[in-house]
Parts: sequence; structure tokens; C-alpha cells
Amino acid sequence: MAFSSELHWFKSSYSGGSGTECVECAHADDDTFIRDSKRTEGPMVRVHPETWRAFTCSLGPN
Repeated sequence: MAFSSELHWFKSSYSGGSGTECVECAHADDDTFIRDSKRTEGPMVRVHPETWRAFTCSLGPN
């Protein structure tokens, strides 16, 4: 598993513009990671890339 400091994090385009709803994502070879950008050292969720793709596709166009 990749460590948080080794990942390239980017802010989700679904995050709100008010600064209160900030979700960051990072992709590794076999995993996708999601975390709260305000708590970068806090918990993160790890999901299979196909699961993440299915989730984001279900949200419709951005």
C-alpha cells in the first residue's frame, strides 16, 4: 500500500467552493484513496479503482 506522503493528491471537482467541503483523491496502481483535505494526516478511505470509477460515473457529468 502506498503511503499518504508518496501519493499525488488532487482536489475533487465535486468539492464545494466554500472551503468547507474539500475532498482530495489520489490514485495508485491498485488503489484509489480519498481524504478530507483539511485533515491531511487524518484517516483516508482506500477503494478499488473500478469501485471509485463506478461511484463517480453514477454522479453524472460535472
